[in-house]
Amino acid sequence: MENDKKNEEGEKGFVVRDRRFSSKKETGEESQAKEERKKEEIPESGKNDLEQDIPLSEITFVNLVFSLSTSALIQLGEIEDPIANKTLKNLPLAKQTIDLIGMLKQKTKGNLSPEEEKLTENILYDLRMRYVKAISEAPPA
Repeated sequence: MENDKKNEEGEKGFVVRDRRFSSKKETGEESQAKEERKKEEIPESGKNDLEQDIPLSEITFVNLVFSLSTSALIQLGEIEDPIANKTLKNLPLAKQTIDLIGMLKQKTKGNLSPEEEKLTENILYDLRMRYVKAISEAPPA
């Protein structure tokens, strides 16, 4: 009976095997050959612009605010949308993006450097003025 109990407990257990890596180590030549095959599978001209290796800027609060403000300018129709390659207006989305920057300013109050705080204030002021202008120019719904 005790053996049956051990077998039952043994059946409840499980073994985890990591199969992501082969047990055989690759030599330098094999690894290089695999990389070359991958490159051949997707020709450089077949990649779209988003998949190509583009150097990314450092992640900072200032870059986040600039990114959001650029999105707001696109949504206000002030900058051409790089994906659609045309100017589009989406005022509700622009308002939401501007409000998002305002929320970030409020939530980070006291934690920003004077330069970051001043930049955020200036960007918010500029975007809000552009939004008011865009709303006043928009035809009534």
